[in-house]
Amino acid sequence: MMNLPKAPDSLCFDKDVFMKDDFDVDHFVSECRKQVQLEELREDLERYYKLLKTAMVELINKDYADFVNLSTNLVGMDKALNQLSVPLGQLREEVLSLRSAVNEVIEAIDDRLSKQDDIQRKKICVQRLIQVVRSVEKIEKILNSQNSKDETSLDISSPLLAGQILERIATEFNQLQFHAIQSKGMPLLDKVRPRIAGITAMLQQSLEGLLIKGLQTSNVDIVRHCLRTYATIDKTRDAEALVGQVLVKPYMDEVIVEECAKSSPNGLQVMYGKVLEFVPHHCRLLREVTGGAISSDKADIVPGYDFTVNSVWPEIIRSLEERIPSLFNPGNPDAFYEKYTVSMDFVRKFERQCGSQASVKRLRAHPSYLSFQNKWNLPVYFQLRYKEIAGSLESTMAEGLQEAPAGSSYRLLVSHVLWSCLLRCWEERIYLPLLAHRFWKLTLQLLSRYSTFLTEVLTKAPHTEVSKDSAKPLPSSASSTSSRTSQEDGGSETGVPTSLSTKQLVSIAADVDLLQEQIPELSDIIKNRLELLGFTNFEIISDCLVDSKASLSSCVPALDSRVTQLLSERCFRYLKSASEVPRLYRRTNKEVPTRASAYMDNALRPLHQLQSDYRDTLKASTIENWLRVTLCDCTQRYYETVSDVLSSVKKMEESLKRLKQARKTATSGTSGTNGGPTDDSKIRLQLALDVEYLGEQIQKMGLHTGDITLFSSLLDLVQGARDGVSVEHLAS
Repeated sequence: MMNLPKAPDSLCFDKDVFMKDDFDVDHFVSECRKQVQLEELREDLERYYKLLKTAMVELINKDYADFVNLSTNLVGMDKALNQLSVPLGQLREEVLSLRSAVNEVIEAIDDRLSKQDDIQRKKICVQRLIQVVRSVEKIEKILNSQNSKDETSLDISSPLLAGQILERIATEFNQLQFHAIQSKGMPLLDKVRPRIAGITAMLQQSLEGLLIKGLQTSNVDIVRHCLRTYATIDKTRDAEALVGQVLVKPYMDEVIVEECAKSSPNGLQVMYGKVLEFVPHHCRLLREVTGGAISSDKADIVPGYDFTVNSVWPEIIRSLEERIPSLFNPGNPDAFYEKYTVSMDFVRKFERQCGSQASVKRLRAHPSYLSFQNKWNLPVYFQLRYKEIAGSLESTMAEGLQEAPAGSSYRLLVSHVLWSCLLRCWEERIYLPLLAHRFWKLTLQLLSRYSTFLTEVLTKAPHTEVSKDSAKPLPSSASSTSSRTSQEDGGSETGVPTSLSTKQLVSIAADVDLLQEQIPELSDIIKNRLELLGFTNFEIISDCLVDSKASLSSCVPALDSRVTQLLSERCFRYLKSASEVPRLYRRTNKEVPTRASAYMDNALRPLHQLQSDYRDTLKASTIENWLRVTLCDCTQRYYETVSDVLSSVKKMEESLKRLKQARKTATSGTSGTNGGPTDDSKIRLQLALDVEYLGEQIQKMGLHTGDITLFSSLLDLVQGARDGVSVEHLAS
């Protein structure tokens, strides 16, 4: 292929792209448009087109002489070609004839080779059949030379000699099986097959008898010869099954008895202990020969056997399933837990008897091992525990906000039961490692259910009606409220109380705080359990518990609102008595007030009692927040009451002044008997004393009056009253 002329480096395309077999104009233009505009592409193409024209002219000029002489050189060429056609035709006929002869020879050779291959295959088949017959005759000859009485079994009067003979027979039998398989379908094999079956039965019977005798007499050489023979004929599983039936089964049928398992509280454990004694006491010889014991001589071991896994374990499981069917009954969760934990401990101890990690892996992959594990209906056990744990919490919630039992860290029974349920999920005799995920889910469900219950209690239960004796002190945290449960702790069938008392609300707040403080303790318990399972992602555990704490905290705003609203109602019940102050002083000739009204003490008593009675129960910040919110609400409402009273007093005072001027009399019906302050001034002074007393009590509670909404405005509202009364008193 000719080379294109060299293009300038400034071109926006590669000149070699035109020489590609798959060159496409549309694709070329599309690719170039990604780099330059169409005008620039056109200019580059024109430049390169000129280069191509110049190169073509130069190429023609270079070979112009040959181009011109081309027609001259072709003169007479047709005659030369006609002269060559005849010899070429003859040559073609000769080649075709030769090719036909060669093909005939090739076909003849292929036919002979095919016949030779067929003869070779038949020869091999005959040789295999001859080998089968020879092996059968050789084995029968060995047997005939050793048999004395029985024609179908080997004489085992000399076990060691019999073992050596069996090894020879097994080697020959192995070859016999190989050639018999290769000769499958041959008529002669069908005639020999009964003799092969007889040899197989005799060999198996002799091996079984010799192996049993070797085990009974603890003869290492005989056992080794037998096991090696079994391995030679690829019947290792038959040997393991024989040991299970003859050696293991009788022992397990004697030891594994349901009466023994139920004879005492630890009867099952005693029974498992006897089962575990079998391997070290009765399988020592087999393990030594097969390399399962530490003392095994590696030079003389017979590999390929695992009697612990394939002989002992299946018989143990068979006996347990057949002779103690009640072992796997989950009806009684306590008994099921005991049987399951003891059984799993037995499994762990049995695994330690396997002798190697490979043997343990084979044990865990064994069908009987998986069957034994599946027999334990753990989901049913969990459902029973779920009903116990979750049911106890639900029944407690249905009873309402009952008091916790004496000695409990919690104040409410439902909180006490919740914490007990959380601990039960992870305590001994309840928790099972394979159910860790289920108990973890149950833990989160219990916390969520408790949060939902508190939310329902705080949002659905109506407020407690204020009774006539609501001014009495609140009961202390240690006092009994059994006499008032019908009024304060009433409940409905749904578990939501019909009303909530201050004590119940305080108990809820205290229990929520305590539960949040104890959740880290619960987290440590859970982490310790999961760590034993190899679980390491503890961050997700912590995150979930943080979410549960946040769920508990979500009920705090509603709780605060209920408490402050209840306290505010109880306090303002007396603060609104400020509207009665004018009635106490108008036209009564009472002395000028020097102290706050009695209703102020009654109004502030619930707040003082909250501080004194629950100082050790609640956090100081919680009490302070409740007091501040309550006082803000009460002060705002009290401000409105005082403002209305002062406005009314002012209107009354102006009305009396207008009446006095109209009558033009010297006596005032509103002045004191001794010419002192007027009744209206006494009213203002009393209100001022009340507000100042309120400020003093707020400070005694540890609060700042500046944090109480409208208190400064309330103080300013009544502050002028004291000054006005003092001036009138001095004037008199």
